[in-house]
Amino acid sequence: MSVAVSLREVRKIYPTKAGPINACGPIDLEVSPGRFMSFVGPSGCGKSTLLLMIAGLVTQSGGTITVGGNPVIRPLTDIGIVFQSHVLVDWRTVIDNVLLQIELRKCRRRDYEEKARALLAAVGLGEFTHRYPYELSGGMQQRTAFCRALIHDPPLILLDEPLGALDAMTREMVRSDLERLWMTKRPTMILVTHSIEEAVQLSDDVIVITPRPGTVARHIPVGLPRPRSHEVRQSPAFIDLVAEIRAIFMNYGVL
Repeated sequence: MSVAVSLREVRKIYPTKAGPINACGPIDLEVSPGRFMSFVGPSGCGKSTLLLMIAGLVTQSGGTITVGGNPVIRPLTDIGIVFQSHVLVDWRTVIDNVLLQIELRKCRRRDYEEKARALLAAVGLGEFTHRYPYELSGGMQQRTAFCRALIHDPPLILLDEPLGALDAMTREMVRSDLERLWMTKRPTMILVTHSIEEAVQLSDDVIVITPRPGTVARHIPVGLPRPRSHEVRQSPAFIDLVAEIRAIFMNYGVL
């Protein structure tokens, strides 16, 4: 079951010897259950910090964050997280890496093996279940990380630039895989990305973040049909949304 995420007057200030640095905020934001939302903004605007605060991995300097109506006061353990680095365990096979999530949660492995195989098959890794990470391409490694994040049916999945290290063609293929995986269960999903096109392709809502200190410049509903096929991405509506977001960054002097 997906969950709602709420941020009220959230900010993060880092103390330094030269004085405090306001990384982001204040930010007010609502993420409805089952929505796919993206934070897009320039480097250093605090969007990854914002994601880590939602996860409870970084403590906010002010304001409140709730997930599923509960205040975030410690690291959340029932969510899925995927980072830019896949963080796979080198000595475990693909399926064992996916099921590591289950073992750490002390669930019965055999209850999830069929599901793990189905997830891997859905992203084209059905023939690679017993390969090791070093035998996979970067895109295949990241697909494995997505499956690991989804195996326990988390109500919230956080993605911190998970496609940033991939080449352009692989990135395009993995985007489609990610959209398809999300559409199977519709968890609440939040993506951090530098790519305007990626945000529009994947999201129900795009949150445009200003340069540091990051605040919400614009909340843009996407409203394009799914799946976002090549034809959809070539449509005037898609192109107009990308241009609208790019114009916001031009006004801030980012582009």
